[in-house]
Amino acid sequence: MLEVRNLTVAYGKIVALRDLSLVVNPGEIVALVGANGAGKTTTVVSISGLLRPSAGEITFDGRSLINLSPEQIVRLGIAQSPEGRRVFPGLTVEENLAVGASNWRRFGQSIDADRGKIFTLFPRLLERRRQLAWSLSGGEQQMLAIGRALMARPRLLLLDEPSLGLAPLIIDQLFDAIAAINASGVAILLIEQNASLALEVSHRAYVIENGSIILEGNSNELLDNQKVREAYLGA
Repeated sequence: MLEVRNLTVAYGKIVALRDLSLVVNPGEIVALVGANGAGKTTTVVSISGLLRPSAGEITFDGRSLINLSPEQIVRLGIAQSPEGRRVFPGLTVEENLAVGASNWRRFGQSIDADRGKIFTLFPRLLERRRQLAWSLSGGEQQMLAIGRALMARPRLLLLDEPSLGLAPLIIDQLFDAIAAINASGVAILLIEQNASLALEVSHRAYVIENGSIILEGNSNELLDNQKVREAYLGA
């Protein structure tokens, strides 16, 4: 479904990604784990079209994404829930979700069924549906950010640090929801600093260090890998 080949991205003279390659197949959860500053977010914003690579190729269903705008990439079926949530604080929960559907609702389709699915996935958002986003807790804002991305009807969902700054109970609820989203047929690329969580929920994973992939494999195998355990799992 998604193929990233030999991707290189630089911020001025600083190379953030170097010859990075990864693949996401239909129906998979693929994790990209690594320390802060390793290049995880740079990878995901390059896929989203928010950052132009210096070299390499990104394809989705065989089509190049390199010269497409973020809006065009969303219409192809890729949506991102960004690091730090970035909900629209002055809009209500319902209005934030409506923004997420803007790539297809302009054709006159009702968003009620899609919004209902989000409220089923995250019942807390149904309770808060008329509240302004700034008044939500951090966990509720993360639910809203994921729900807004799902309103775009993606076939591939990019999740950037969904557990960041959240309490353990909320994290458990979010990762249960991530598993349910995947079970509904949506492939997921999960960017996550919490390697243990990411490897437990994903099918395959890549370990990124200094902008390059240093390990890849089935998540269960990486959980048992001594280097991964020492570097990222505190073992």
